[in-house]
Amino acid sequence: MTDLLKKEVDSESPAGNSDEPKDRNPVSADSEQMSSSIESSKASILANLFSSTLAIFESRTNSFSGDNKSTNTSNYGLTTAMTNAMISGPIRRLQERIMGATRTEALSSTSEIWLLGKCYKISPIGSSDGADPGNSYADFLEDYSSRIWITYRKGFDPIGDTKFTSDASWGCMIRSSQMLVAQALLFHHLGRSWRRRSQKPYEPKYIEILHLFGDSEACAFSIHNLLQAGRHYGLAAGSWLGPYAMCRTWETIARANNEEASLMKSNEHLPMVVYIVSGDEDGEQGGAPVICIDVATRLCSSFSMAQNAWAPILLLVPLVLGLEKVNPRYIPLLHETFTFPQSLGIIGGKPGVSTYIVGVQEDKALYLDPHEIQPAADIKTDNLESDCTSYHCGTVRHMPLDLIDPSLAIGFYCRDKDDFEDFCSRASQLGDKSNGAPLFTITQFAQRAKPVSFCDSADNPSNSGNSAIDNNFDVENLSDNSFHSGDEEWQIL
Repeated sequence: MTDLLKKEVDSESPAGNSDEPKDRNPVSADSEQMSSSIESSKASILANLFSSTLAIFESRTNSFSGDNKSTNTSNYGLTTAMTNAMISGPIRRLQERIMGATRTEALSSTSEIWLLGKCYKISPIGSSDGADPGNSYADFLEDYSSRIWITYRKGFDPIGDTKFTSDASWGCMIRSSQMLVAQALLFHHLGRSWRRRSQKPYEPKYIEILHLFGDSEACAFSIHNLLQAGRHYGLAAGSWLGPYAMCRTWETIARANNEEASLMKSNEHLPMVVYIVSGDEDGEQGGAPVICIDVATRLCSSFSMAQNAWAPILLLVPLVLGLEKVNPRYIPLLHETFTFPQSLGIIGGKPGVSTYIVGVQEDKALYLDPHEIQPAADIKTDNLESDCTSYHCGTVRHMPLDLIDPSLAIGFYCRDKDDFEDFCSRASQLGDKSNGAPLFTITQFAQRAKPVSFCDSADNPSNSGNSAIDNNFDVENLSDNSFHSGDEEWQIL
């Protein structure tokens, strides 16, 4: 019973889950109406009811593991039938009734949209005066639908020693993080201006990227391998996890994958440094995270196996920006991160229900939702005409930015040293606008004497000295007061 209760607490509500194909229609835009605190409580109760019921049937199935094959098959069928019943039909409609039905409404046609560092200055519908080529609403939709969309899957091989063949109702944080890393790989290999081809065959690199996120142990960044890599951070099939543990998991799997790739001479690895910008190794140090230029430099040298060499960097910044909701002082800062050319968006969303936030318009957060269950996909690297429709979404969903979960992680991709220098400059300017409560800060040197190696990449201090910044970087050292002002707003990660 204790395990069952724990499972209930860790589960999140698979809002809007359905096996029905939602995104096979022409591109449209939805507005996810966020619930009030009372509605959120009701939603949590309903989610726990669903999770506990499914857990009972899963436990019942597991209890027959020693029985004959026919008994296993019978119970597996019963579990599957009950799972389908819980996520569709009348139960799903009841869930929507309690959480609030989604009403459809278009995005504003008069205000600009920022999508992963790209600005779309949308003109009023029907107006062509002063239209900027490449800035139309249709261009935005093409860009949005070209982002890789990764959702719940069903029917894959069991995860490890468990009987889980689907991650429905618990894998949304993993799926959201897969989407962010997939965008980093798209930017690295194909560039920010890449758009998905309307006709086959597809580019080999695009197919290779999709293959990396397949749902089997043979795929480098599958849910199977992520769970294995993150077991020391509490990752387990059937349990929910937070952004910090997810970021550390990516650091672990990237390191292990790169070591294996170098031994096996394989191309299936993450071709960039993973730098987790956080407190100490356990994430228990308060204050704004600090990006240390010296740490980044040494990480690049270690990754490239050459002194003074530079490598692409994937920056992941796990944050907790309040208790039950994001402190309002951080909303403008979060909004502005999407204007950075290096932006990879945010892993975040509703409390307990992770999404991948890719853009903003006014007070809205635009996101890709992993809470749709699709059959497991198997993209072969040698098949350039694979069916990739399940990896792209034509529905633009949005929710109020100020109602996202305060526990989140921001991602940035810096292609080279110049790009990293530009990022540092923008981040310092953003810190200057923060009124003493920055999202994160930039410093040249770490104060702590503890050496930083490739295997321990994110041990950064919460304090910074007044050391001069290297002339190669146009950034400023922020004072100790800047680092610690507003610490009362920060929680343990």
